[in-house]
This record gives sequence, C-alpha cells and structure tokens, in this order.
Amino acid sequence: MALAFDEFGRPFIIIREQEQKSRLRGLDAQKTNITAGKAVARILRTSLGPKGMDKILQSPDGDVTITNDGATILEQMDVDNQIAKLMVELSRSQDYEIGDGTTGVVVMAGALLEQAEKLLERGIHPIRIAEGYELASRIAFEHLERISHKFEFDGTNIEDLIQTCMTTLSSKIVNRCKRSMAEIAVKAVLAVADLERKDVNLDLIKVEGKVGGKLEDTELIYGILVDKDMSHPQMPKQIEDAKIAILTCPFEPPKPKTKHKVDIDSVEKFQTLREQEQKYFDDMVKKCKDVGATLVICQWGFDDEANHLLMHRNLPAVRWVGGVELELIAIATGGRIVPRFQELTPEKLGKAGLVREKAFGTTKDRMIYIEHCANSRAVTIFIRGGNKMMIEETKRSLHDALCVARNLIRNNSIVYGGGSAEISCSLAVEAAADKYPGVEQYAIRAFADALDAIPMALAENSGLQPIETLSAVKSQQIKENNPCCGIDCNDVGTNDMREQNVFETLIGKQQQILLSTQVVKMILKIDDVISPSEY
Repeated sequence: MALAFDEFGRPFIIIREQEQKSRLRGLDAQKTNITAGKAVARILRTSLGPKGMDKILQSPDGDVTITNDGATILEQMDVDNQIAKLMVELSRSQDYEIGDGTTGVVVMAGALLEQAEKLLERGIHPIRIAEGYELASRIAFEHLERISHKFEFDGTNIEDLIQTCMTTLSSKIVNRCKRSMAEIAVKAVLAVADLERKDVNLDLIKVEGKVGGKLEDTELIYGILVDKDMSHPQMPKQIEDAKIAILTCPFEPPKPKTKHKVDIDSVEKFQTLREQEQKYFDDMVKKCKDVGATLVICQWGFDDEANHLLMHRNLPAVRWVGGVELELIAIATGGRIVPRFQELTPEKLGKAGLVREKAFGTTKDRMIYIEHCANSRAVTIFIRGGNKMMIEETKRSLHDALCVARNLIRNNSIVYGGGSAEISCSLAVEAAADKYPGVEQYAIRAFADALDAIPMALAENSGLQPIETLSAVKSQQIKENNPCCGIDCNDVGTNDMREQNVFETLIGKQQQILLSTQVVKMILKIDDVISPSEY
C-alpha cells in the first residue's frame, strides 16, 4: 500500500488498517482483472456448441449437477474474485433476458478482454479501447439487423419455430431426441401465447419430472399434472366431466384460538362431542355436494374421519396440493380458489373433461392428470429420464428452448447459427475500421478479431483444425458474399447454415454483443483495486 508523508517526512494514515490491505493500481490492476475474466471464459469455452463438453459441479452438501448451460455452471461455481463475479452476472443477465446463449456471451467477453490486453501492452489508453469497442459493437449490431431474416408463422405452420428450438437443443444432452423436445417446447409456448399482444407468460408452463422411463417418454399435457394421489385408495381413479372445488380451508372442525379445556366425565358427553364433530364434517361434505362438485382439491390435509366420510359420500378428494399448483389448476379449469366453505357456489367450480390417476412402473408412485380443461392456457411438460441429473439437465435445456420460442414470438427475426453471424459481423467491422482515423481503429479491428473467437471455439470443440476451418469459411463468405456460411460442426458436408437449418434468434445475438461489450468496458475502466489481504 502506498504511504503518504507530510512535510516533515512523517507517514500518515489515509485508509483504515491500510497495512492489512493490498492494492493494485494502473496497468497491473487492469491486467489482473483481464486475467480473471479470461480464466472464467476459458472454463466455458469448451462447453460451446453441439459438440461441447459437460461439466460436473458438486455443491458443499454433496449434490451433483451435470450441466452444459453456461449460466448454471457459473452460478454453481461459487466464484470468489470480483471480476469473475461480473462474468457470472453477465451470463445471468443473458439468461434472464434471452434465456439462451449464456455460454457464448461469456466466451465473447473473454475474447474481447484478451484482445484488449494486447492493445494495453502497446500502450493504448484503456478509455480509447473502450470507446473503440463501443463503436464496433454498434456496427455489429446494425449489421446483424441487415443479415437477419424474418419468417412468418401462425398456429398451423410452426416448422421454422421448431427448427430454431432444435438448434438450441443440439448443444444439450437431449440432442438425440431434439426433434420431439423442440416440438413439445413450441406447442407448449403456442398454447399459452397471446399472439395478438406477442406476449408469452412462461409461468403458465409447468415443467415436471419423474425418474424412470426413457427420455422419449417425455410428453406435453394440455392441462395440469399434480404429484399427488387420491386421498383414499378406494376413490374412483378416473372422473369424466369433473367439476372441481378448489379449497384453501382445512377439512376439519375449527380449533378455537384461545386456550381451552374440555372436561368429559361421561360416555354420553363424549358421544355428543363426536356427533357434533361428525355433523360438522357432514355439513362440509354436503356443501361441496350441493354446489355440484365431483372432485375436491384441498390445500390442507384432512384426518381419517373426513377421508372416510368423503369416501362414503362418493366425493373424491386430493389433499396437500401446493399453492402454485392450485393457482395453475384454477387458471386451467377456470375455477376460483375458495377460502371458506360458506362461499362455495356453483360458478366457482372449475371444469375439466377428464381427471385421472396414473401409476408409474412397479413403484407406488401415482400422479393425477387434469386434462381437457375449459381453458387450456396452462400446460405441463412431463419429463421422464434415467436419473435425477438427467431430468434436471433436461429441464434446463427445455427452459432454453421455451425462451427461444418466446423470443421468436416477440420478434420473429433470425440469423444463421454455427458462427456464421459472428464471421459476417467480423468482416463488416473490419471493413468499417478504415473509416475511423484515430486510435479507435485499433480497438475496432481488435473487436473484429474477438468476434472470431466463437466460430473458432465451435471448430475446436468439434475436433476440426480451428484456424484452417475458420479461414476457409471466412474466405467462402467473402467469395460468395453469403452471410450464411458457418462452421460445419456435425460433419454434414456443407457449410451453408440454411441447408443445415441452424438458426438463432436475432435479439439473442444482439444482446450477446451488447452485454459482453458493456462488461468489458466496465472492466477496462477499473484501474485501482483495494482489497483486504488474505491472512
């Protein structure tokens, strides 16, 4: 820590406990920050693209996560360095806003930092680098607009949506049945989408998983799936044209709030008490029957006596259903959630065409399907898989696919994937650099070089010769003036991404470039780091 001296040469203290703090300033600080950022990007670089590797992360309490999703890897990595934390935030914000491209955005930021390091060594001021990057990102942003394609879709023609979701899923563990997964994701989004307002509420899509079966058994249910069974084993397992009472009040006699004691000194009194309780239960069941309910879904439990009575009065019931599930059931069946028995009316009942209980495998696992609802705006994706990790990873992959489908409904422009958009932007930025006379043009050229990092990583992960492949594709793009040439990761034999049907959303790509540039500018502007030293 640098000391300050007064005019008599005596040191005086500026920062509290300064002898215990370490300080980096100037170029050293920038280089340390850049190294930290590059280290994070290097971890994710290998998991980019269809041939990307997966990572295993073990949490402190021994839970194992196997994932390929950039945001998840960084979330679980428990990063300590301040700059590395910025990279984690970067992929998180890409995940929140777009949902896909979380790995690419970090790789891109790492490449920009790497290029910035070379420029700093040449003695270019970090602010000039940051300004050059800003100009270049604007050029790339506009160039993406120019090379993008719009495609039209409606409720019946969804092939393009499916192809784009398949591109997202091809880099995940589920790529062997990506076609069926993409179809499920697109149908689920279209079921809940409001196409006039171009809005999709992803909360209405519930993703449930159950270990067992195989990945191909994953299905889309136009309705709700509840991980519960009927409260009594002898209740009917299938109810057609069900009228559902959705209750949040417990099925039991009220308990006084005050402390109380009941003295019973004779059999008769006990009998009266029991009859009173039974009458109370009878009234409850009768209220449900009177409004015409054929199924009761209750948030709380009820004891055996209530269960027995419900069974005798032929009123099937489900207990201990969570609050979120209740809301989804209410949305799907068009019912109202009723807090008190006194308020039950026929209008408040939900309607479903079929409620059935289904058992799985040889275990005692049962789930309740509520299908053919009055308002099918709430759907469930039900995932099967060999083990828990597989199901969790499939959930994350499907989340990405759902987000892509949602983004396409909001803005139906696409660019071509496989690194083709980045190569095309790189060429455009390179060409535009000559128009800028100042030092910025170095930074703009560096930005163009950094854009090549994504196609380079794709080629590397696919086991191709990275530099050779990249230069071949680049020269092909210039020769044919075709922005659709990308890296042929799957060895199809053609570099044209239109033929390979590899699409990405335009807003996802633009967001990647803007976010990574912002973070890199922020890191470059830091020139002094004061941190408590580690003892």
